[in-house]
Amino acid sequence: MGSCSGVVFMACLVMNSLVFVAYAGDFYQDFDLTWGDRRGKIFNGGKLLSLSLDSVSGSGFQSKQEYLFGRIDMQLKLVAGNSAGTVTAYYLSSQGPTHDEIDFEFLGNLSGDPYILHTNVFTQGKGNREQQFYLWFDPTRNFHTYSIIWKPQHIIFLVDNIPIRVFKNAEAIGVPFPKSQPMRIYSSLWNADDWATRGGLVKTDWTKAPFTAYYRNFNANACVWSGTGSSCAKTNSVSDGAWETNELDAPGRRRLRWVQKYFMIYNYCTDLKRFPQGVPAECKHRF
Repeated sequence: MGSCSGVVFMACLVMNSLVFVAYAGDFYQDFDLTWGDRRGKIFNGGKLLSLSLDSVSGSGFQSKQEYLFGRIDMQLKLVAGNSAGTVTAYYLSSQGPTHDEIDFEFLGNLSGDPYILHTNVFTQGKGNREQQFYLWFDPTRNFHTYSIIWKPQHIIFLVDNIPIRVFKNAEAIGVPFPKSQPMRIYSSLWNADDWATRGGLVKTDWTKAPFTAYYRNFNANACVWSGTGSSCAKTNSVSDGAWETNELDAPGRRRLRWVQKYFMIYNYCTDLKRFPQGVPAECKHRF
């Protein structure tokens, strides 16, 4: 094992049971199907996973490993056709009442209407940091890559390597930041027609069931919470630059502005009706 350096070294000082790994995933090896009574399936030699939803149940999976900082990539192809009422959730989360969580949620819609990509960040059990986007492509026709970069300095959400959201560490002004609780990767496909599509006005059409989403090309370049040892060492020669750089570069900042200008449809930081006493503290700083 190599020695820790840079941001990874900071994580090692805080936590005492980390091992740094980078690998392309095998769903048999990396995940457990956790609910759904065989509505979740792994096939193609562990290279493809599907989750399905019908009128009886949805389904879900979780990673075998817990992570503390790193980059997580997954390719998804979402429920096609009339997906109204369905939610495909893909997220990182710790456990307990003061859990941390980093969310992608894909809110289904009527055929021909766009999905809504819902993002959120929970710290110490508190969320309410929603930003929502339309996508600039049809996420049901092909696989696209959805990524989370989680560092002590910030969290970056990416779609096809284009940053769509940055949540910065604002502990200096009293805002909690997820940095001490290891998280697993979770995904689920479930019925949420009480709120998911037009605030619950459009219900799930069960004649179109089963609804199915597909996953492939999982990759983790991250610190694994192993429960043994005391180092966070690089065990692979894969470049760390994709997640260890301190900030977005200039092209990344331009892409972020492009997405937020043309595709963001909700930002909690501008919802003055929701926060009549003033927006949350982190909203007053540049993101």
